[in-house]
Formats: sequence, C-alpha cells, structure tokens
Amino acid sequence: QVQLVESGGGLVQAGGSLRLSCAASARTFSWYDMAWFRQAPRNQRELVAFITASGSTVYADSVKGRFTISRDNAKNTVDLQMNSLKPEDTAVYYCAGTRYWSGDYQSSSFRSWGQGTQVTVSS
Repeated sequence: QVQLVESGGGLVQAGGSLRLSCAASARTFSWYDMAWFRQAPRNQRELVAFITASGSTVYADSVKGRFTISRDNAKNTVDLQMNSLKPEDTAVYYCAGTRYWSGDYQSSSFRSWGQGTQVTVSS
C-alpha cells in the first residue's frame, strides 16, 4: 500500500484560499486512484474530490466550482486547491488512495490513508 502524508492545512478567514498537498511513497503512484475526504466533528467522513489514475475528476456538490484536485505523477503528489472557503468547510482533511477502486466513493473503498490535516475557516 502507498504511504500518504498531508500538508498545508491551517486557519483562514472565510473567502480565503488554502492548498493542501499529499505526498505518496509508492513507486507505482501513477496507478492509484486518489481522493480527498474530510470529517467535521460529529459528522461522517465525506468525499470532497476524487481523481483517477488517468486524471478524471469528481467533486462533491458542496465544493464544485471552488475546489480543484490535481496530481503530479512525476512528484508523487496530489493537491487540493481550495478557494472561496466557507466556515462549513472546517474539518480534518484526509488524503486517500487505492490501487483497485471498486467504483464506490465511500471511504471504505480506499485502503491507504494519511494522518489528516486540520482546516479551520473563520467567519
């Protein structure tokens, strides 16, 4: 399995931007489908954005038009650019990956996880 390490979280005012980055260890990173999830207190972990090995993307309705997921297979990274942040975006954000995606966007479909990074958006 791929080892994942997130960075880039922090505190930002509403309307601001943050960029999260996830560094992956696997030499076969380019074969992995990757995603960003988030989990707020008392909430279930939810998909934010997903990118296939070939670069196709899927976004949660709540972040469409504000967030962008991208990957750099040469650097073994997957990033999440977050613009126009809202207080409701406050959560711990997790990078996740899977070599063989089942077609289900649930968190149980992803076998590799980072430790998470806190994003806090103040109003």
